[in-house]
Amino acid sequence: MSILVDTNVILDVLLEREPYAQNSSRIMALVERKACTGYLCATTLTTIHYLACKTIGKEAGQQAIQTLLQIYRMAPVDHQVLQMALNIGFKDYEDSVLYASGVNAGTGAIITRNVKDFSASELPVYTPEEYLINKVSS
Repeated sequence: MSILVDTNVILDVLLEREPYAQNSSRIMALVERKACTGYLCATTLTTIHYLACKTIGKEAGQQAIQTLLQIYRMAPVDHQVLQMALNIGFKDYEDSVLYASGVNAGTGAIITRNVKDFSASELPVYTPEEYLINKVSS
């Protein structure tokens, strides 16, 4: 299955945010081992670059982006995705863009800590913990 990983899951790993980092790291490890195909929304990288450079420094932030580009595929953001995002009905446009990019890229699920933000999603939405439990039991 291909999964779209939300920005907050990646930030949990990069910024070692407890108590979330462990399960988020396990999601990243699944993608890195190619147990599933992981996608990031293209806007996730710009957000992560900005926050990581501010928090962990420019050099470490640049390295984090390089690593993510090696591990994940990108769900592009273009005119079609941005237009689609306007019409989805999510409360937050940023979440709408992330969702629309994942749909457009053909992903099968979204992994996020903020499941309620994706309540209008037609794709299954899991927290990292839920996905790990579901993956183990399937």
